[in-house]
Amino acid sequence: MIGEFPMRLAGFPSEVLPPARATPVVRTVLTREWRGLRRNRGVLLFTVCTLLFAESFLRLTGSAERALVAMLNLVLLLVPLVSMMLGIISWHGAREFTELLLTQPVRRSRLFLALYLAQVLPLASGFVVAIGAPLLWHGIPDRSVWPLALSTIGSGVALTFVFGGLALLIGIRVDDRLRSVVAGLMTWLVLSIGYDALVLLVSTTFADYALERPMMVLMLGNPVDLARTIIVMHSDTAALMGYTGAVLHRFLGTTLGSASAALGLLWWMVTPAWLACRAFERRDF
Repeated sequence: MIGEFPMRLAGFPSEVLPPARATPVVRTVLTREWRGLRRNRGVLLFTVCTLLFAESFLRLTGSAERALVAMLNLVLLLVPLVSMMLGIISWHGAREFTELLLTQPVRRSRLFLALYLAQVLPLASGFVVAIGAPLLWHGIPDRSVWPLALSTIGSGVALTFVFGGLALLIGIRVDDRLRSVVAGLMTWLVLSIGYDALVLLVSTTFADYALERPMMVLMLGNPVDLARTIIVMHSDTAALMGYTGAVLHRFLGTTLGSASAALGLLWWMVTPAWLACRAFERRDF
Protein backbone atom coordinates (compact mmCIF):
# COMPACT_ATOMS: atom_id res chain seq x y z
CA MET A 1 0.00 0.00 0.00
CA ILE A 2 1.36 3.40 -0.92
CA GLY A 3 1.82 5.76 2.00
CA GLU A 4 0.50 9.23 2.60
CA PHE A 5 3.51 11.16 1.36
CA PRO A 6 3.43 9.95 -2.28
CA MET A 7 -0.34 10.35 -2.33
CA ARG A 8 -0.06 14.00 -1.35
CA LEU A 9 2.62 14.57 -3.94
CA ALA A 10 0.24 13.29 -6.60
CA GLY A 11 -2.50 15.64 -5.45
CA PHE A 12 -4.77 13.01 -3.84
CA PRO A 13 -5.91 12.80 -0.21
CA SER A 14 -4.09 10.40 2.07
CA GLU A 15 -7.15 8.19 2.69
CA VAL A 16 -8.30 5.73 0.06
CA LEU A 17 -11.09 7.14 -2.03
CA PRO A 18 -14.45 5.36 -1.94
CA PRO A 19 -15.90 4.09 -5.21
CA ALA A 20 -18.37 6.98 -5.38
CA ARG A 21 -15.49 9.41 -5.78
CA ALA A 22 -13.91 7.62 -8.71
CA THR A 23 -15.12 10.20 -11.22
CA PRO A 24 -13.30 13.14 -9.50
CA VAL A 25 -10.12 11.07 -9.61
CA VAL A 26 -10.48 10.58 -13.36
CA ARG A 27 -11.18 14.29 -13.76
CA THR A 28 -8.05 15.05 -11.75
CA VAL A 29 -6.01 12.72 -13.94
CA LEU A 30 -7.31 14.33 -17.10
CA THR A 31 -6.60 17.83 -15.79
CA ARG A 32 -3.12 16.90 -14.60
CA GLU A 33 -2.13 15.19 -17.85
CA TRP A 34 -3.64 17.98 -19.95
CA ARG A 35 -1.67 20.66 -18.11
CA GLY A 36 1.49 18.60 -18.30
CA LEU A 37 1.22 18.10 -22.05
CA ARG A 38 0.36 21.75 -22.64
CA ARG A 39 3.68 22.62 -21.04
CA ASN A 40 5.42 19.83 -22.92
CA ARG A 41 8.05 21.24 -25.23
CA GLY A 42 7.32 18.59 -27.82
CA VAL A 43 3.67 19.66 -28.12
CA LEU A 44 4.60 23.34 -28.21
CA LEU A 45 7.34 22.73 -30.78
CA PHE A 46 4.98 20.72 -32.98
CA THR A 47 2.34 23.45 -32.82
CA VAL A 48 4.77 26.28 -33.58
CA CYS A 49 6.48 24.41 -36.44
CA THR A 50 3.15 23.48 -38.02
CA LEU A 51 2.00 27.09 -37.69
CA LEU A 52 5.17 28.36 -39.37
CA PHE A 53 4.83 25.83 -42.19
CA ALA A 54 1.22 26.78 -42.82
CA GLU A 55 2.00 30.49 -42.79
CA SER A 56 4.98 30.01 -45.12
CA PHE A 57 3.00 27.91 -47.60
CA LEU A 58 0.21 30.49 -47.68
CA ARG A 59 2.64 33.33 -48.33
CA LEU A 60 4.71 31.47 -50.94
CA THR A 61 1.88 29.93 -52.93
CA GLY A 62 -0.51 32.86 -52.71
CA SER A 63 -3.44 30.45 -52.75
CA ALA A 64 -5.14 28.66 -49.89
CA GLU A 65 -5.89 25.60 -52.02
CA ARG A 66 -2.29 25.23 -53.22
CA ALA A 67 -1.03 25.78 -49.68
CA LEU A 68 -3.31 23.06 -48.29
CA VAL A 69 -2.23 20.62 -50.98
CA ALA A 70 1.41 21.47 -50.24
CA MET A 71 0.78 20.62 -46.58
CA LEU A 72 -0.43 17.13 -47.52
CA ASN A 73 2.87 15.44 -46.65
CA LEU A 74 2.97 17.40 -43.39
CA VAL A 75 -0.38 15.92 -42.39
CA LEU A 76 0.35 12.40 -43.60
CA LEU A 77 3.92 12.06 -42.31
CA LEU A 78 4.67 14.50 -39.51
CA VAL A 79 1.39 14.26 -37.59
CA PRO A 80 1.49 10.44 -37.25
CA LEU A 81 5.19 10.48 -36.35
CA VAL A 82 4.82 13.13 -33.63
CA SER A 83 1.68 11.48 -32.23
CA MET A 84 3.40 8.10 -32.10
CA MET A 85 6.66 9.27 -30.50
CA LEU A 86 5.15 11.66 -27.96
CA GLY A 87 2.56 9.06 -27.01
CA ILE A 88 5.14 6.35 -26.31
CA ILE A 89 7.49 8.70 -24.47
CA SER A 90 4.65 10.17 -22.39
CA TRP A 91 3.38 6.73 -21.42
CA HIS A 92 6.75 5.51 -20.19
CA GLY A 93 7.53 8.84 -18.54
CA ALA A 94 4.30 8.71 -16.49
CA ARG A 95 4.65 5.04 -15.59
CA GLU A 96 5.06 5.62 -11.84
CA PHE A 97 2.16 8.08 -11.77
CA THR A 98 -0.06 5.56 -13.53
CA GLU A 99 0.89 2.84 -11.05
CA LEU A 100 0.02 5.22 -8.22
CA LEU A 101 -3.40 5.86 -9.72
CA LEU A 102 -4.06 2.14 -9.97
CA THR A 103 -4.00 1.91 -6.17
CA GLN A 104 -7.22 3.94 -6.13
CA PRO A 105 -10.70 2.39 -6.54
CA VAL A 106 -11.06 3.61 -10.11
CA ARG A 107 -12.20 1.50 -13.04
CA ARG A 108 -9.27 0.89 -15.35
CA SER A 109 -11.33 1.67 -18.43
CA ARG A 110 -12.13 5.17 -17.12
CA LEU A 111 -8.56 5.74 -16.11
CA PHE A 112 -7.36 4.68 -19.54
CA LEU A 113 -9.86 7.03 -21.21
CA ALA A 114 -8.52 9.92 -19.14
CA LEU A 115 -4.91 9.10 -20.02
CA TYR A 116 -5.75 8.62 -23.69
CA LEU A 117 -7.68 11.87 -24.08
CA ALA A 118 -5.08 13.81 -22.14
CA GLN A 119 -2.47 12.56 -24.58
CA VAL A 120 -4.21 13.15 -27.91
CA LEU A 121 -6.32 16.25 -27.23
CA PRO A 122 -3.39 18.70 -26.78
CA LEU A 123 -1.79 17.51 -30.03
CA ALA A 124 -5.08 17.64 -31.91
CA SER A 125 -5.85 21.10 -30.55
CA GLY A 126 -2.39 22.34 -31.48
CA PHE A 127 -2.80 21.04 -35.01
CA VAL A 128 -6.21 22.70 -35.43
CA VAL A 129 -4.86 26.03 -34.20
CA ALA A 130 -1.71 25.78 -36.33
CA ILE A 131 -3.63 25.12 -39.55
CA GLY A 132 -6.76 27.14 -38.87
CA ALA A 133 -5.18 30.32 -37.52
CA PRO A 134 -3.24 31.25 -40.70
CA LEU A 135 -6.32 30.57 -42.83
CA LEU A 136 -8.36 32.92 -40.66
CA TRP A 137 -5.63 35.55 -40.63
CA HIS A 138 -5.33 35.67 -44.40
CA GLY A 139 -9.02 35.12 -45.00
CA ILE A 140 -10.46 32.79 -47.64
CA PRO A 141 -12.96 34.60 -49.84
CA ASP A 142 -13.62 31.52 -51.96
CA ARG A 143 -15.96 29.21 -50.06
CA SER A 144 -15.05 26.32 -52.35
CA VAL A 145 -11.74 26.01 -50.48
CA TRP A 146 -13.39 25.34 -47.12
CA PRO A 147 -14.19 21.66 -47.83
CA LEU A 148 -10.51 21.06 -48.55
CA ALA A 149 -9.50 22.99 -45.42
CA LEU A 150 -11.96 21.10 -43.22
CA SER A 151 -10.93 17.74 -44.67
CA THR A 152 -7.26 18.57 -44.06
CA ILE A 153 -7.86 19.60 -40.46
CA GLY A 154 -10.23 16.69 -39.82
CA SER A 155 -7.84 14.13 -41.28
CA GLY A 156 -4.96 15.50 -39.20
CA VAL A 157 -7.04 15.27 -36.03
CA ALA A 158 -8.15 11.74 -36.93
CA LEU A 159 -4.56 10.61 -37.52
CA THR A 160 -3.62 12.09 -34.14
CA PHE A 161 -6.22 9.86 -32.47
CA VAL A 162 -5.23 6.83 -34.57
CA PHE A 163 -1.52 6.99 -33.86
CA GLY A 164 -2.11 8.10 -30.28
CA GLY A 165 -4.05 4.88 -29.73
CA LEU A 166 -1.34 2.86 -31.46
CA ALA A 167 1.29 4.55 -29.29
CA LEU A 168 -0.52 3.57 -26.11
CA LEU A 169 -1.04 0.04 -27.38
CA ILE A 170 2.68 -0.34 -28.08
CA GLY A 171 3.67 1.32 -24.80
CA ILE A 172 1.40 -0.94 -22.76
CA ARG A 173 2.45 -4.14 -24.51
CA VAL A 174 6.21 -3.39 -24.60
CA ASP A 175 7.83 -2.64 -21.23
CA ASP A 176 11.20 -1.42 -22.46
CA ARG A 177 11.17 2.21 -23.60
CA LEU A 178 13.76 1.77 -26.34
CA ARG A 179 11.97 -1.24 -27.79
CA SER A 180 8.71 0.69 -27.68
CA VAL A 181 10.24 3.58 -29.61
CA VAL A 182 11.67 1.22 -32.21
CA ALA A 183 8.32 -0.58 -32.56
CA GLY A 184 6.57 2.78 -32.92
CA LEU A 185 8.97 3.95 -35.59
CA MET A 186 8.56 0.70 -37.52
CA THR A 187 4.77 0.95 -37.30
CA TRP A 188 4.85 4.54 -38.55
CA LEU A 189 7.26 3.62 -41.35
CA VAL A 190 5.10 0.73 -42.55
CA LEU A 191 1.82 2.66 -42.48
CA SER A 192 3.15 5.97 -43.83
CA ILE A 193 5.64 4.80 -46.46
CA GLY A 194 5.85 1.05 -46.91
CA TYR A 195 2.18 0.19 -47.22
CA ASP A 196 1.56 1.93 -50.54
CA ALA A 197 4.66 0.27 -51.97
CA LEU A 198 3.26 -3.11 -50.93
CA VAL A 199 -0.08 -2.29 -52.58
CA LEU A 200 1.70 -1.28 -55.77
CA LEU A 201 3.67 -4.54 -55.74
CA VAL A 202 0.46 -6.56 -55.37
CA SER A 203 -1.22 -4.62 -58.17
CA THR A 204 1.65 -5.17 -60.60
CA THR A 205 2.06 -8.83 -59.68
CA PHE A 206 -1.61 -9.65 -60.18
CA ALA A 207 -2.29 -7.16 -62.96
CA ASP A 208 -4.14 -9.79 -65.04
CA TYR A 209 -6.88 -10.16 -62.42
CA ALA A 210 -9.72 -7.89 -61.36
CA LEU A 211 -8.27 -6.02 -58.39
CA GLU A 212 -10.86 -3.37 -57.69
CA ARG A 213 -12.33 -4.98 -54.58
CA PRO A 214 -8.99 -6.25 -53.20
CA MET A 215 -7.57 -2.75 -53.61
CA MET A 216 -10.51 -1.34 -51.69
CA VAL A 217 -9.88 -3.79 -48.85
CA LEU A 218 -6.18 -2.92 -48.84
CA MET A 219 -6.99 0.77 -48.71
CA LEU A 220 -9.15 0.26 -45.63
CA GLY A 221 -6.17 -1.39 -43.94
CA ASN A 222 -4.14 1.82 -43.83
CA PRO A 223 -5.30 4.99 -42.04
CA VAL A 224 -2.76 7.14 -43.85
CA ASP A 225 -4.17 6.10 -47.23
CA LEU A 226 -7.65 6.85 -45.97
CA ALA A 227 -6.63 10.33 -44.81
CA ARG A 228 -4.88 10.98 -48.12
CA THR A 229 -8.00 9.97 -50.01
CA ILE A 230 -10.26 12.23 -47.95
CA ILE A 231 -8.00 15.24 -48.43
CA VAL A 232 -7.24 14.87 -52.11
CA MET A 233 -10.82 14.04 -53.05
CA HIS A 234 -11.67 17.63 -52.14
CA SER A 235 -8.97 19.02 -54.43
CA ASP A 236 -8.10 18.74 -58.10
CA THR A 237 -4.73 17.11 -57.46
CA ALA A 238 -5.57 13.50 -58.25
CA ALA A 239 -1.93 12.69 -58.98
CA LEU A 240 -1.16 12.90 -55.25
CA MET A 241 -3.72 10.32 -54.24
CA GLY A 242 -1.51 7.28 -54.51
CA TYR A 243 -2.59 4.00 -56.06
CA THR A 244 -5.29 3.02 -53.56
CA GLY A 245 -6.75 6.50 -53.52
CA ALA A 246 -6.92 6.54 -57.31
CA VAL A 247 -8.75 3.21 -57.27
CA LEU A 248 -11.26 4.58 -54.78
CA HIS A 249 -11.90 7.70 -56.86
CA ARG A 250 -12.28 5.72 -60.05
CA PHE A 251 -14.59 2.93 -58.94
CA LEU A 252 -16.69 4.49 -56.16
CA GLY A 253 -17.01 8.13 -57.08
CA THR A 254 -16.33 11.16 -54.96
CA THR A 255 -19.31 11.09 -52.57
CA LEU A 256 -19.38 7.37 -51.85
CA GLY A 257 -15.60 7.22 -51.78
CA SER A 258 -15.36 10.01 -49.20
CA ALA A 259 -18.01 8.35 -47.03
CA SER A 260 -16.24 4.98 -47.20
CA ALA A 261 -12.89 6.54 -46.38
CA ALA A 262 -14.39 8.51 -43.47
CA LEU A 263 -15.99 5.37 -41.99
CA GLY A 264 -12.75 3.46 -42.41
CA LEU A 265 -10.81 6.24 -40.68
CA LEU A 266 -13.36 6.28 -37.85
CA TRP A 267 -12.85 2.53 -37.43
CA TRP A 268 -9.11 3.13 -37.16
CA MET A 269 -9.67 5.80 -34.52
CA VAL A 270 -11.69 3.42 -32.34
CA THR A 271 -9.96 0.06 -32.79
CA PRO A 272 -6.37 0.81 -31.59
CA ALA A 273 -7.71 2.72 -28.59
CA TRP A 274 -10.04 -0.17 -27.74
CA LEU A 275 -7.24 -2.71 -28.02
CA ALA A 276 -5.00 -0.52 -25.87
CA CYS A 277 -7.78 -0.26 -23.28
CA ARG A 278 -8.16 -4.05 -23.21
CA ALA A 279 -4.39 -4.44 -22.80
CA PHE A 280 -4.40 -1.85 -20.02
CA GLU A 281 -7.19 -3.66 -18.16
CA ARG A 282 -5.42 -7.02 -18.38
CA ARG A 283 -1.91 -5.78 -17.62
CA ASP A 284 -0.39 -6.79 -14.28
CA PHE A 285 1.43 -3.73 -13.02
